[in-house]
Amino acid sequence: MQQKTKLFLQVLKYSIPHLGKCMQKQPLNHCNFADHYYNRIKLKKYHLTKYLQNKPKISELARNIPSRSFSCKDLQPVKQENEKPLPENMDAFEKVRARLETQPQEEYEIINVEVKHGGFVYYQEGCCLVRSKDEEADNDNYEVLFNLEELKLDQPFIDCIRVAPDEKYVAAKIRTEDSEASTCVVIKLSDQPVMEASFPNVSSFEWVKDEEDEDVLFYTFQRNLRCNDVYRATFGDNKRNERFYTEKDPSYFVFLYLTKDSRFLTMNIMNKMTSEVWLIDGLSPWDPPVLIQKRIHGVLYYVEHRDDELYILTNVGEPTEFKLMRTAADTPAIMNWDLFFTMKRNTKVIDLDMFKDHCVLFLKHSNLLYVNVIGLADDSVRSLKLPPWACGFIMDTNSDPKNCPFQLCSPIRPPKYYTYKFAEGKLFEETGHEDPITKTSRVLRLEAKSKDGKLVPMTIFHKTDSEDLQKKPLLVHVYGAYGMDLKMNFRPERRVLVDDGWVLAYCHVRGGGELGLQWHADGRLTKKLNGLADLEACIKTLHGQGFSQPSLTTLTAFSAGGVLAGALCNSNPQLLRAVTLEAPFLDVLNTMMDTTLPLTLEELEEWGNPSSDEKYKNYIKRYCPYQNIKPQHYPSIHITAYENDERVPLKGIVSYTEKLKEAIMEHTKGTGEGYQAPNIILDIQPGGNHVIEDSHKKITAQIKFLYEELGLDSTSVFEDLKKYLKF
Repeated sequence: MQQKTKLFLQVLKYSIPHLGKCMQKQPLNHCNFADHYYNRIKLKKYHLTKYLQNKPKISELARNIPSRSFSCKDLQPVKQENEKPLPENMDAFEKVRARLETQPQEEYEIINVEVKHGGFVYYQEGCCLVRSKDEEADNDNYEVLFNLEELKLDQPFIDCIRVAPDEKYVAAKIRTEDSEASTCVVIKLSDQPVMEASFPNVSSFEWVKDEEDEDVLFYTFQRNLRCNDVYRATFGDNKRNERFYTEKDPSYFVFLYLTKDSRFLTMNIMNKMTSEVWLIDGLSPWDPPVLIQKRIHGVLYYVEHRDDELYILTNVGEPTEFKLMRTAADTPAIMNWDLFFTMKRNTKVIDLDMFKDHCVLFLKHSNLLYVNVIGLADDSVRSLKLPPWACGFIMDTNSDPKNCPFQLCSPIRPPKYYTYKFAEGKLFEETGHEDPITKTSRVLRLEAKSKDGKLVPMTIFHKTDSEDLQKKPLLVHVYGAYGMDLKMNFRPERRVLVDDGWVLAYCHVRGGGELGLQWHADGRLTKKLNGLADLEACIKTLHGQGFSQPSLTTLTAFSAGGVLAGALCNSNPQLLRAVTLEAPFLDVLNTMMDTTLPLTLEELEEWGNPSSDEKYKNYIKRYCPYQNIKPQHYPSIHITAYENDERVPLKGIVSYTEKLKEAIMEHTKGTGEGYQAPNIILDIQPGGNHVIEDSHKKITAQIKFLYEELGLDSTSVFEDLKKYLKF
């Protein structure tokens, strides 16, 4: 059986076109059911340049981007020892732990897009799709299945891999760094593997086997950032390719997810507030699909399967937060759903994984991470509070029903391996070399009181031995849209800043999803200004508690986070010295009134419809960054934009920049000779991706800008950055 990943809830991996102006791999209402691949820490004696990506969670951006590998050589010097062979009867967890304990952690890389099937591991090696025996996955003994260079693409990388049930075929989705366009290639596995077919603009795809043991590939087709069509194809002597389903409502998109036991292929039709799921029989894929529950506005639900029962994560009923329900697979309608497990207040469901006898929920409660292990035989619940330094999960695949592995990370700490062993009822952590950052830095969780009394959580990082924090530079992070959490995966450049004395603050404002669905609802539509008030309260609280000062305070945001960042620059510019924005959404009003743009209809649930409702039009005018530019002092702003970005069109960013410069020039005329006007920089990058997260050029440009604006010496920080980035 093909191994399934744990990202059951991640309906946002490739499908969510609407991330566009908004973006950041989104909330449950924008979920992508998981990719069946995972990130794996691979210890090496040398450095390989590969793609580093952190697996997006439910609340994260629906896209994959290539990244760089980084080295821990100077952070964890360990004397090399001879590696001893591992006993054959040792289980998977013990093998991982044994390797971590015995191998030197001079350098490591995170390898993305890796699938285990049968006795093989499928992954990318250089410019090739390859496979190797599972036990030889860490060696260079592999079989080349396909050379990506045959597609004539510029620096292609594998975004997703699926293996047919009996390993006759493997399908791989291939992209490039500077474009969201993708190609799905199907490789026939034989003594001499050959490309059987290729399909353009594929979003999600899954294999099933029919009654005659024929492999059937279901896939969704994306057009103009919308994913409305489902196709199914067969290969070999009985080759065919036919459209299976078309969604007529342009505000919805379609995503495919194969349940972990491969019993059903689910066809998920959803928008930001509503979902509908159809079941395709994994044993009889030519039969008509079965509807679980017709879409009801405001009701979201996602489905897993185990032992003829459906487990349904849904917000139906009161309170309108996510809860786990179940019903028999042959009576799936909503009136048959029985409540199985409820979440505590202020809880965000990050992910769910299903095992033979257990269901595991990955949660964030009051800004701390938890794992809840539910015994399906006796309905017992074991709640595990995870280390306070942890800010994010990285999910792992798992073929062993005895163990549930995952990794924890933070913006300044690389991933660390954990495994919950069901038989022992205990959580085991990776042993061996402890990252020195645990002793040299602190993580604090504070709250700011917004003007309406709401307590807004913040996560702060700084060096343990820092003295007089009020004189240290501060970098504030904000997003606050689509019910999505701030991204808090490991970022080498963030670690370097902390090592250089910076304070990092992550403000989990309303509109995001850190405290559940209501937290999102309280920051969207005509409550969007709550997020702005929260951001102001966070920065003032930080200053009030002795973290930095306005002249040393900087702010960073990307995509939809640009709305709150830009609004703050208009309403309270004296709080900031400098701002970096990436692919920012700055002209909300004009964008939402342009129905010819591919994402406008899908965004109405977040921003409202200013074209047909004056209430929304007037409200957007109150906070829209572009609409509220005025002659006044502004912080210096560095904007990174992408030439062919379809999600946040370049036109709006250019218009914002020009209008801002005009306002600054007008303000400068009325000031004295000693006035220093802020620097406004627009850096337009080539390519059509929405955000190239790990571009070395972008990272260095942003850090250089921040140091220059604050008058700081950047020599040491760039030397430290070279330890991680391969220039």
